[in-house]
Amino acid sequence: MTSLILGGIGLFLLGMVLMTEGLKSAAGELLRTVLSRFTGGPVKAVVSGAAITAIVQSSSATTLATIGFVSAGLLTFPQAVGVVLGANVGTTSTGWIVALVGLKVNVSAVALPLIGIGALMRLLGSNRVRSFGMALAGFGLIFVGIDTLQSGMSDLAQRVDPASLPGGSFLGRTLLVITGALMTFLMQSSSAAMATTLAALDSGTISLEQGGALVIGQNVGTTLTAAIAAVGASVPAKRTAVAHILFNVLTGALALAILPLMLALVDRVDGQDGGPGTLAAFHTAFNLLGVVLILPFVGRFARAVMRIVPEREQVLTRHLDATVTNVPAVAIEAARRTVAEIALTLFTAQRALLSHASGDEETFATADAALGEVRRFLAAVRTSPEAALEHRRHISTLHAIDHLDRILEELKLPGAGALMNFPEESRRIEKGLDLALDWLSGTSTEVPLGSWQSIAEELAHTRLARRKEILEKTAIGLIDPEEAERQLDGLRWFDRIGYHTYRAIHHLAAASGAEETETSEVYAESGSA
Repeated sequence: MTSLILGGIGLFLLGMVLMTEGLKSAAGELLRTVLSRFTGGPVKAVVSGAAITAIVQSSSATTLATIGFVSAGLLTFPQAVGVVLGANVGTTSTGWIVALVGLKVNVSAVALPLIGIGALMRLLGSNRVRSFGMALAGFGLIFVGIDTLQSGMSDLAQRVDPASLPGGSFLGRTLLVITGALMTFLMQSSSAAMATTLAALDSGTISLEQGGALVIGQNVGTTLTAAIAAVGASVPAKRTAVAHILFNVLTGALALAILPLMLALVDRVDGQDGGPGTLAAFHTAFNLLGVVLILPFVGRFARAVMRIVPEREQVLTRHLDATVTNVPAVAIEAARRTVAEIALTLFTAQRALLSHASGDEETFATADAALGEVRRFLAAVRTSPEAALEHRRHISTLHAIDHLDRILEELKLPGAGALMNFPEESRRIEKGLDLALDWLSGTSTEVPLGSWQSIAEELAHTRLARRKEILEKTAIGLIDPEEAERQLDGLRWFDRIGYHTYRAIHHLAAASGAEETETSEVYAESGSA
């Protein structure tokens, strides 16, 4: 009996992992595409959060993506709260699958063929087919786990009298809520805990009211994992975890207070006679009730959470959150935002250097540290060439980091302060930097790529033309050799700084999807594409 229950839970968990990973891989850019379009109100965020969670069968994946987009500045926190509310509703879809399909499936006729077909697709198919194959095999394995659980619970039902379990009093229901929370924490899956409860109800091991109390606890239990994950995490991650905890605890307390009444209403509406379908409906109903009650006040709710977890000092790397590195589309967007802010900092320092002929060592050190951190962040991110758009954005972000690193090296050169002797070249770059700063700060939506290509080409041609002139004047004694070398160094500096600035802007634009135009190569001494 015990081995059957443990084995059933294990098979169900393994099936959920395989199905979730397969669906996330097959979805590709789904999370990024859908979440990046949350420009509407909280209702749209709730619906989208519920839909994504139901599709990928993982509220954790939805929450991680949400944290990444809040960190990257693509979602406001009130919108993120809407997604979290929707994810809580979407995750109840697993209960419906178990209640309406899983407990009634003939394993040998349906589940085992699904596992076989899925395994063949995983072994023999292309990238996306392999992902779907893994999801299909996981889906079949879930039913095998449920069937095993049913067998174990049927044996347990013969030894346990539901009347001997707590649940008749408020204290008894509270103990079952705590038990449900512990089940979720120990299994690390509210879906597995829910499946176990539904199988127990179906076999008669527990009553509907006892099952309802367990489900409330399992719903609250998901917050324990969120709370642990938020320790030491970024501010957006902590705020998302607090919003998740507050919503689940408040909703659970309300559902517990009106448990008998709510179960009776759900049972009357769905006509399932107190079976697993009624419990699945109850799970969805009290989460929906929580959403309906909180949604009109989502702005106040979000502000309350923001007061509980205040913003830390703004830093260049605030967009980076290690928890999203396993969601490449989100991680790359967070990295791109970070690199764009580093570029804004360096271009501002570059503009000041040209105007005042002095560099800001503190700014250089801050930018240097930020570039190192974003490199380490991206070292944990992997993209496949088959995910073409995501892979190109990844590569462009890495290119932009490399060019910004070269710019930083040039700005820190000891001779970089003696630039007032090159007024024409300085004016060219200053004019281009003003355009770049407007674009990076959001003042202008126009990418200054054409302007910077012209600037880089002019600087390259100027260096080549003036090099010949300077060397000829040196040969006839009109210029001192040391002065000639100083002028040549200055021209080379402007050529390099112009080239790397141009290429950094090009790759930042490509990483954001704002620039798809092919641009010609510009020669620069020691330059690279």
